[in-house]
Amino acid sequence: MPEPEIDAVVFDVLGTLVDEPAGLRAGIRELAPNLDDSGTEELLALWQRHIETEQRRILDGARPYAPTDVLDLEAARLVADAAGVDDPTAVTALSLSGRRLPPWPDTVAGLARLAERFPLIGLSNASRTALLGINAHAGLRWHQALSAEDARTYKPDPAVYRLAVTVSGRPPERLLMVAAHAWDLRGARSLGLRTAYVARPVGDPPTPADRFDLHATDLLDLADRLRP
Repeated sequence: MPEPEIDAVVFDVLGTLVDEPAGLRAGIRELAPNLDDSGTEELLALWQRHIETEQRRILDGARPYAPTDVLDLEAARLVADAAGVDDPTAVTALSLSGRRLPPWPDTVAGLARLAERFPLIGLSNASRTALLGINAHAGLRWHQALSAEDARTYKPDPAVYRLAVTVSGRPPERLLMVAAHAWDLRGARSLGLRTAYVARPVGDPPTPADRFDLHATDLLDLADRLRP
C-alpha cells in the first residue's frame, strides 16, 4: 500500500503514547502498598471497567456527559472501597494517578522526529486539565492538544475526530490518525481520516477485517515510513 499523502498527524494519547496501566498501577500501590500483584491487577481491572462502562453509557445517551476528571474520581472511590481505604486524601491522590503516566521508550524521540515534518495534534478522551498534566509529566511535544471535552462526548464519536479536522483546516483525508487501538482508528476512518496502527502492549490490535493505511512497530518506525 502506498504511503498516504498527509498534512498533519493526529495522535491518540492514552495507551498510544503513554503507558496508562503502569501509571494507574503505581497509584493503586501507593493507595494500598500491602496488596500483592494479583490484588493490584484486580483493582486495575475494576478501574478500567468503570471507565469503559461509563464512557459507553455517555456515548449511548444513558448518562449526561461527564469529563474524565469525574469518571476518574468515581473509579478511585470504587477502588479505594474495594481496598478498604476510606481516607479522602488518598482517594483524591489515586484519582489523579491517571495524569502521571510514563511515556513509552520511543514516544518522545518519535514525536520530535515527526514534528520536524508535520504539525502534530494530540486528540484524547482525557479532560483538558488531565491532558495538560499528562503532557507535562510525560514530556509530550505538540503543536496542538485537543480534548474530547471540547466535543462533550468521547471517541469514537465522530464529533471528537472532527475537532482535529476543524483545527487543522484541512480535509479529513489529509490527516493521519495514529493509535494503538483499532476501535479508535475505525472511528477516525469513518470520518475519512487516514489511519496508522502502532503496536503497544496495552492496545487493541486490528482484526483481519481492518484496513488501516499504515502499521508501525513504534513511532520511530512510523517516522521512517513517512519519510519523503
